[in-house]
Amino acid sequence: MLEKEQLTSIADDLAAAEESRGMIPRLTSRFPDMTVEDAYAVQNEWRRRGEAAGRRLVGRKIGLTSKVMQQATGITEPDYGAIFADQVYENGSVIEHGQYSNVRIEVELAFVLKEDLAGDDVTIYDVLRATEYVTPALEVLSSRVEMEGRTIVDTISDNAALGAMVLGGRPVAPDAVDLRWVAAMLYRNETIEETGVAAAVLNHPAAGVVWLARKLASHGDSLKAGETILAGSFTRPMWVHQGDTVHADYGQLGAITCRFA
Repeated sequence: MLEKEQLTSIADDLAAAEESRGMIPRLTSRFPDMTVEDAYAVQNEWRRRGEAAGRRLVGRKIGLTSKVMQQATGITEPDYGAIFADQVYENGSVIEHGQYSNVRIEVELAFVLKEDLAGDDVTIYDVLRATEYVTPALEVLSSRVEMEGRTIVDTISDNAALGAMVLGGRPVAPDAVDLRWVAAMLYRNETIEETGVAAAVLNHPAAGVVWLARKLASHGDSLKAGETILAGSFTRPMWVHQGDTVHADYGQLGAITCRFA
């Protein structure tokens, strides 16, 4: 484990990178012995500072749950991050591109909870019972750590590269459709770039929430009623540039559109 002063210094560097819209060198190049638990300690410090500044926690994101995402990053272990209220956009939003670094988009499903989920024995059936509705969502990725050669330690420390999320489409009860077969087509400026099916996330998108609940239990934490959980991308990340319009067509679950100004 790293010393507390080192963890605080890393959190300071990441905060400065976020403020300047820049990047810092890979943490693993500076701290080769840094562990996953060290990385979550850095992330917790970032979250603590946000809440102390008045930001409101509204959910969690799960990353690297599908083979396409693991192949895109070279990282084979899932991770998670925190979502604050000021990171949530509505369908049709115009988003300032310059507030993020290395901007990419992922296609996901979001689970909105009506009950708490806690413990290392949470099952997929517990998740479905605790879910009020499932809705299409886009995740905006923003990396504050240099991307070449990143490891799981780098991404976790960087709050799993979360920039924002965009919610839209048609919310449905978790048993209203076969969630495994929810599909989406992702467009950039009227050109289709990516397609995917939600079963790419651990064979069922709710399985991502199972992983998260169990992982949080090992950290003495849990999911709360009312939280929104981004269950993981089932397409590769798509690069987005200033002026781009993004459109994701989820078929019977509707669509999400946003523009990066």
